[in-house]
Parts: sequence; C-alpha cells; structure tokens
Amino acid sequence: MGTNKVIVTGGLGYIGSHTAVELSEKFQVVIVDDLSNSSIEVLDGISKISNSTPIFEKLDLKIKKDVKKLFDKHNDAIGLIHFAAFKAVGESVEKPLNYYENNLSSLIYILQEIDNRNLLLNLIFSSSCTVYGQAESLPITEEESIKKAESPYGNTKQISEEILFDYARTNPKINITSLRYFNPIGAHHSTNIGELPLGIPGNLVPFITQTAAGIHEKLTVFGNDYNTPDGTCVRDYIHVMDLAKAHIIALEHLIQKRNQDNYSVYNIGTGKGSSVLEVIECFVKNTRVKLNYVIGKRRVGDIESAYADNTKAKEELKWTPKYSLDDAILSAWKWEKKVRNI
Repeated sequence: MGTNKVIVTGGLGYIGSHTAVELSEKFQVVIVDDLSNSSIEVLDGISKISNSTPIFEKLDLKIKKDVKKLFDKHNDAIGLIHFAAFKAVGESVEKPLNYYENNLSSLIYILQEIDNRNLLLNLIFSSSCTVYGQAESLPITEEESIKKAESPYGNTKQISEEILFDYARTNPKINITSLRYFNPIGAHHSTNIGELPLGIPGNLVPFITQTAAGIHEKLTVFGNDYNTPDGTCVRDYIHVMDLAKAHIIALEHLIQKRNQDNYSVYNIGTGKGSSVLEVIECFVKNTRVKLNYVIGKRRVGDIESAYADNTKAKEELKWTPKYSLDDAILSAWKWEKKVRNI
C-alpha cells in the first residue's frame, strides 16, 4: 500500500509553515525542524488551519545520524520539500562558515540517505532569485546566466542547485525541481501563521509592519538614486500563499511524471516589479496608518531591480499567482496586529 507522505524540512519556518498547511489538503505531512530559527508555537498554528495534524520530528539535518533516523522512520515518503536553510544575506556575510555548513551539509546528507536506500522520491528544492544576481535583462527568465553570487547565502543556493543537477544525472529514480522564489510577503488569511523574523528584519515588509506597530522609530529606505522610475530598488513581491501553492503543484507535477527531464527549475514570482516607495504607499493606502520613513544610503549587496518572467511555471505547471500586492500587504498587517495585540 503506497503512502502519500511528504517530508517538509524547515517546516516551521515562514514559507515552510504556509506550504505545510497547503500540503495537508492532499498529503500526510511530516515536518522536520531543529527550532534553531523557528518556534514550536508555529506547529499549533499549522494544526489549527490544517485538515490533519502534521507529524513533527525535531531533528538536526547537519547531523548524519539524525538524517538516518528521519529516513528509518519515514522511508515510505513519496516527496520531500527541502526548505531547511539559513537565509539572512547580511548574516551570511558575517558568518559564512555557518551558512556553508548548515545549507550544504543538510542537503548532501539527505541526498546520501536517499541514495543509500535507493528511494524513489520526488524532491522540491527551495531556491532563490538571488542565484541570478543583477540580471542583464528584465524580466528574468530561467535561461538568465548565473552570475557570481553577491553573498555566501546566494552562493549556497547556487552550489545546492549544482549538487542537485549533478546528482539527478546519476540517479534516474529521483525527480527534482528547484523553485527560484522572488520576494515572499504576507501571511495566511486566518492569521494563525505568518512571518515572524527573529531580531531586526532584513526584509522590507516585516520592517514596514513593525515600524507601523511602533517597534521601530522609523524605516530607512536604502538609496533613492537607482536607475528605476522613482530611484528606489524594484522587487517582485509574491504572496506567500501563492508561493506555497506552487510547491504543491510542482510536487504533483513530479509525482505524475510530467517532466521530460528529472531536474528542472522554475521562477516563482508575480511577473511584476514594485519599488520600495510603491510598497510603502501601498501599505499606507490600504491600512490608513502613517509610516515614518527616511531616505538613507544604498545598502551593500542590494541589486537594483529584479522581477520574474513566470511564463514557464504558468505554461508547464499550470500555476498562476492569484493574490495582489494589496492582498499581501493587508494580510501582513493583520498578522502583525495579532502578534502585537494591537
């Protein structure tokens, strides 16, 4: 009797938790997390929304025997979605060895276990548009050349994709898809889960909502002299629930063996760029909350403009984002208000 069990590594993180909720509608979910960058309370939030309570395994995927323990228990899984990784660009510059150890060893140990056990598995890898760096042309297609990474974090994503590509060539039993996310924002409409960065957020939207909630005195816009319509950086902001849905669709695509190749990549973005000032204006318009912001100097490592060409995902996966920037910003603010008891 086959199972419909799917392992979600880093499943208590921001994107992992939203994906676990979507997965629970069709699959039995096994969440793996070492709680180094997440909170066990997230599991309650997932369980409240989900059709079934996920199985939870507290394991450290940097430890080989923990990875072995995972597959001893769940070697009947048909899918694995690998989120578990450190993801703060700035921190990766300060602590590169932590990033290389955590992000690469966990992936290698998982693949070694799959290989040792000769498992037939469908794997979705959480990648990032950081692999492109500053693209030569916009919107960015999957054929865009991969530049030298701007940070150790970005480099771990590039190396991980190379590892997966090389491994897929040696093992015809494994099917792998790398999803290159653009900028996920927002929260589940129930406000039971959302983005809760530990420490000072490195991303724009949580910094906006925290500033509006009074946690920060002001928001700094890093540079207004870029070659963009209003001088501020442009990004492709995608609602986290659209991104979560893309994982389920990509997984089903692999299970149904629709891929001609056993390794594929897809951009997951809205296809539309929004500037920092446009996002701030969107927040103020939708919430009627004033936002104190100042223009500061450019931040090292920031690229000018990045937004997706999502044609390939639309055509091959039949995935289309359905939420607007307004929807995403409002959901982020509702979540912030709940967390802060506003």
